Amino acid sequence: MNRYVGASILALAGMTIAGAVPTAQRPSVPGWPYGYFMPAAPGQAAPLCVDPRKPLSCARPAAPVPDDGIVRTLPETTRKFTRNQVFFDYGPGDWYPGDHPAMPEIVARGREQDTLRACSLCHYPNGKGKMENGHVAGLPEGYILQQLADFKSGRRRSADPRKANTNEMIAIAKLLTDEEAKAAASYFASMKWTPWVEVIESDTNPKVRETENGLFLPLDGGGTEPLGQRIIEMPKNPERTNVLRDPHSGFVAYVPKGSIAKGEALVTTGGGKTTQCAICHGDDLNGLGNVPGIVGRTTSYTARQLYDIKAGTRNGADTPLMTKVVARLNDADIIAITAYLASRNPQ
Repeated sequence: MNRYVGASILALAGMTIAGAVPTAQRPSVPGWPYGYFMPAAPGQAAPLCVDPRKPLSCARPAAPVPDDGIVRTLPETTRKFTRNQVFFDYGPGDWYPGDHPAMPEIVARGREQDTLRACSLCHYPNGKGKMENGHVAGLPEGYILQQLADFKSGRRRSADPRKANTNEMIAIAKLLTDEEAKAAASYFASMKWTPWVEVIESDTNPKVRETENGLFLPLDGGGTEPLGQRIIEMPKNPERTNVLRDPHSGFVAYVPKGSIAKGEALVTTGGGKTTQCAICHGDDLNGLGNVPGIVGRTTSYTARQLYDIKAGTRNGADTPLMTKVVARLNDADIIAITAYLASRNPQ
């Protein structure tokens, strides 16, 4: 029976996942990049994996959702799915099969007997994913394989212990065969990254609510609220993202006024606090060799990586140089850098 990724957040006092940073040593990171209004409180964490050999047991528990039988459609496709078909763990509905090459089995359907869900469920068939997921399209194959290895070894975790989908990704990486990992990495690397987020400088943002899986959605009553020193990112079309998993419907990020210009100065010159990003990521910031492109991706994802590296929970083979890059960055700097990078169109 189908299930959804999310359920209510469980605060488990004193409990951490295997390989996680103990609560007393955990650095504080802001909540917004991880889909929360506030930082994690002491002892607050995602539920423990029931069985680390079963990746789905690391996701937040959710009751099965009866299929309502309503057949749904999207623009520019003749394909039709019910909501449960769209969210089926082991073969989610593919709205636009003409957008991408033939999917490897692990991407299209996963491995149900081991509760290893299809890669395309969270990352979408086109590899773009949502703000709470990784954006894997257009990343170098070698880079993707290195990240899987770092998840597997415990060198890549989340600085926010509430992020259950990172725990599931760790379990998935441990279960993938070398052939499956290579097939998925080659598939996602074969597709070009295209714009996915609109950045708006503002003093306010639409009022949003937290969801179980780290996605901000607008309140039914509408209205705005002061943005403050944070970024609020949300789907451009909440129904198409949250209900239909539309891989053509992107995101909008509300950032403090002046962020883009400040971010440009930090990214292009270092601003006396950090290293120019182009040295490693290429003059156009679209990547260089096995170094990934960093423009046009969601602010949430980019900020999470900077905070995870700074906190030491992302400490893979490719991060020693980045550790020095982020060492002197404060929250305002990270907001500015991510705002600028997201505002840039990939080439």
